[in-house]
Amino acid sequence: MVSSTGRRLAAYGAAAKGNTLLNYFGIGREILDFVVDRSTHKQGRYMPGVPLPIYPPEKLLEMMPDDALLLTWSFAAEILEQQAEYRRRGGKFVVPVPRVEVV
Repeated sequence: MVSSTGRRLAAYGAAAKGNTLLNYFGIGREILDFVVDRSTHKQGRYMPGVPLPIYPPEKLLEMMPDDALLLTWSFAAEILEQQAEYRRRGGKFVVPVPRVEVV
């Protein structure tokens, strides 16, 4: 899906705190295409409350969304390092907490 700004969006991290953020702000399929998570226990499932499919992180490189909303912001440094190839190819992460920033 392409947002009203013409950008394709995904999310990284199927953590409970991230799911709370999505549900609180009503963010679902109309904004995000999918969620990726390293946990094989979460892959192949959907985010509770919003019907977003959860895939392995490699899906970011396969689909190359313009931006990925980082739902596991407390691990930002580690994830940004792990996703160096996605970022090298032009992908950006939106880190919502403690303040919104795009990296």
